[in-house]
Amino acid sequence: MPPGNSNSRSSARTENKMNNQILVAYATKYGATAEIAEKIGQVLAQAGLPADVLPVDRVNDPAPYKAIVLGSAVYTGRWLKNAAGFLEANETVLAEKPVWLFSSGPLGKGDQEDTAQGWRFPKNLQPVADRIAPRDLAVFHGEVDMSKLGFIHKLMLKKVTIPVGDFRDWEAITSWAEGISAALKKEGLGQEKPAE
Repeated sequence: MPPGNSNSRSSARTENKMNNQILVAYATKYGATAEIAEKIGQVLAQAGLPADVLPVDRVNDPAPYKAIVLGSAVYTGRWLKNAAGFLEANETVLAEKPVWLFSSGPLGKGDQEDTAQGWRFPKNLQPVADRIAPRDLAVFHGEVDMSKLGFIHKLMLKKVTIPVGDFRDWEAITSWAEGISAALKKEGLGQEKPAE
């Protein structure tokens, strides 16, 4: 779990309130992608750009937000259905805003693109992404925690050789989020960082 994780903060927010200008929306199966989204939200907040970090199922309307970061866990090269559905249902809104997309899934150590074998984004959603024209598409290493897996996933893992463990690169995630905050601040979003 990343330092400074604050799941209680995001779970306390309601889907009917937009507390901030930026939305970090995510779909997760076992919680690893949620922790990545929380880290992105934390980095944005430290830069004076507080974000609402919410599961896609709790976002009623992304239209009021000025910028959106959207991510999903990846299984067999596909985003989770609720994330894919969110992307497709909100294509028009997302095409009008600064958007960043991320995927969490490749397992193992080393370069993320090598681990993902060149995979960058789900092929079935690529036409939607092309129309939205996100600022960036990131792929982050994922995590497999055997204690959290359901019966079916445990069976699948027994049939293939997949590394087990937490392979998320928090430095890479932080750096990516810092790039988002720099771009948004350049465009006039945010507030002065409070004095410590």
